[in-house]
Amino acid sequence: MTTRIRSRTLGRTGLTVSELGFGAWGIGGGLWGNPDDAVAKSALKNALQLGVTFFDTALAYGDGHSERLIAETVRDEGLRRTVTIATKIPPKNREWPARHDAPIREVFPKDWIITCTEKSLRNLDCDFLDLQQLHVWSPAWLAETEWIDTLRDLQLAGKIRYLGVSLNDHEPDDALDLVRSGWVDALQVIFNLFDQSPATRLFPLAQEHHVGIIARCPFDEGGLTGILRGDTVFPRGDWRREYFKGERLGDTVRRAEALKFLVGDGIESLAHAALQFVLSHRVLSEPSVSTVIPGMRRREHVEANCRYSLGPPLSADDMERAKSHAWARNFYD
Repeated sequence: MTTRIRSRTLGRTGLTVSELGFGAWGIGGGLWGNPDDAVAKSALKNALQLGVTFFDTALAYGDGHSERLIAETVRDEGLRRTVTIATKIPPKNREWPARHDAPIREVFPKDWIITCTEKSLRNLDCDFLDLQQLHVWSPAWLAETEWIDTLRDLQLAGKIRYLGVSLNDHEPDDALDLVRSGWVDALQVIFNLFDQSPATRLFPLAQEHHVGIIARCPFDEGGLTGILRGDTVFPRGDWRREYFKGERLGDTVRRAEALKFLVGDGIESLAHAALQFVLSHRVLSEPSVSTVIPGMRRREHVEANCRYSLGPPLSADDMERAKSHAWARNFYD
């Protein structure tokens, strides 16, 4: 593959980022099993070579291991000035998603925000973070200002360039007042063929306020890849054994099969269609999403996703038909 990934602008930050980003949760290990650093570095290197310039990680991904792998690979390739790295501050109470009755002083107190930012700076071996995000969110926290004041102080100190929030699973409307506040530059949200809910209210509002959108889980943890079967068995240590437990796997496979009408006319697979659904979505003719970040633990993941992103967009007719396949549920519970 010689053609490089296309770019978009990350909201009002003005940062030019690849429309296909690298989701780096899996390479950190943890819930994805023991990491293979050689395999992860090969994937990261290949992504850089193919023009991926946006990398999304978090301090919680392998207790900083994902951050360190990105830093080592980018440094080895001599490309730190050409990439954008987004990371996240984990909740101090270690609860994902956020409980809406949890006060923010217990989740993101001032000293915790500072300590985590300093750790990420060390892990990423850099003087500043391109985008620092809170890893969970509750709309009740808008009533407090210490967290945003602390992040702004870190901005003024030159340690953070831009601010963002990674929203709770399947709760895009929890960010509407946050967008209106003008406090953040970017939001990370689940958006895929099953969960289309951000398109109703969040995307139009984000576009109006020039807030960048980072779309995660385009393949619904594998449910939209087209490779799962009713008898698929996930390896021991893979958290998806819980995600797809009971009747969930069979329901997912049946609903994924119903989306196969999207394959054809240059769309080679359901995974290809799933990625292009995210990239093809528009609000008033403008892309709704700044970048999409599928998890890519292996070189073959990188090559396939880069190829899919370079393919043709879904047609307007297919985008319209896909709306009826939205599926409201939360397997993270």
